[in-house]
Amino acid sequence: MTPPDFKVVTHLNGASIVLELHGHLNILTTAELERCVEDYISSGNRRLVMDCSALEYCSSAGLRVFLTTVKRLKSSGGSCAFAALTPAVADIFEMAGFHEVMEIHASIAQAIG
Repeated sequence: MTPPDFKVVTHLNGASIVLELHGHLNILTTAELERCVEDYISSGNRRLVMDCSALEYCSSAGLRVFLTTVKRLKSSGGSCAFAALTPAVADIFEMAGFHEVMEIHASIAQAIG
C-alpha cells in the first residue's frame, strides 16, 4: 500500500513564511510538515501561514502538528495562521474546535495582511 500524496511548497511573502499544503496530512505524512516547520522556526522565523487551499484531508495527527506549531510559535512571540481552508478541512477544524482558538482567514492575502 502506498502512502497518500502530501507535499509542502514554501515561499516568503513579506515577513511571513507561507507553507502551501497539498494532499493528505495524516499519520503517514506529518513528519514532512514537522521537519519543514522545525526548519523555519529554527531559522528564526516567527510568522507562518499555512495555505490549506490544496489540503484535501487532515487527520488528528495533522491537527496535533498544527496545534503544536501554534503553541510553539506563540510561546516565542510568533504566530501561525491558517488560510483558504477547503470545505473538508474547515469541517475538521470546526469539529475539533480549532475555529475558536486558531487564527483562520478566508485567503492568503488576509492571513498575511
